[in-house]
Amino acid sequence: MLVEVLETTRIALSLAFFAYASWADWKSREVSNSVWIVLAPIAFALTTVQFVLFSPELFMNYALSFGITSGLAIVLFYLGAFGGADAKALMCLALALPVFPTNLLSGVVFISPLFPLTVFSNAVVLAAFTVVYALLRNALWRIRKGSGLFAGFERESVWRKLLVLITGYKVDVTALEQPGHVYPLEDIVAKESGEDERQLMVFPKDETQETIMARLVSAGKEGRLKDGVWVTPGLPLLIFITAGLLIALVFGDIVWAFLQFVLLPH
Repeated sequence: MLVEVLETTRIALSLAFFAYASWADWKSREVSNSVWIVLAPIAFALTTVQFVLFSPELFMNYALSFGITSGLAIVLFYLGAFGGADAKALMCLALALPVFPTNLLSGVVFISPLFPLTVFSNAVVLAAFTVVYALLRNALWRIRKGSGLFAGFERESVWRKLLVLITGYKVDVTALEQPGHVYPLEDIVAKESGEDERQLMVFPKDETQETIMARLVSAGKEGRLKDGVWVTPGLPLLIFITAGLLIALVFGDIVWAFLQFVLLPH
């Protein structure tokens, strides 16, 4: 009975904190460190007590899950694929739910031994559907404007254009002046000849986003960006992580389920 209470508490705690963090991420794209400062010690205490008292054989899995998840989160953060809140969220999840809570939920089949990685893979699959949204917006822009999406970028490689096409969309340059959460996927540089050179950005530059956005806005006011500018939305990744957690608890690992469906005989 106590095992189920501890497990229910860990699940409820994770869902409550992640729901709040998702709301904050959606509202401002920022999550206060206090969320993780409060969650981490409580999660660690609850999980440690349960594993020490009732499942000591799982303690090594606990340490392994936290170590691998933390390492992945830190690497992705320094590569620029993650925000600080996303990395901290995964590490806290590894403290709260390092392995799937089989004592409480036993009907899920498609699950990884490292539960936080199941949540992460689910989140990646869900976030990937934003590609469809980007492609639809770009198609509508092409139809509405009647001009090529990459006019002025003839020197850019096909792969760079493809990455921009699936991760961003075109907007009027005035959109950069309005409140929102979009970031430039291009820059404009004045050459010595006086002509403008437009460059696609698939990786962050050394300059701050604000500097690049100011340069683009200035070029737009001067009429040098009449065909719009490429931007990418700042995805509230914590929403996808929270949804990935819910799916993992109810269904399991989306990727493994798909692979088993495709590769195994029925």
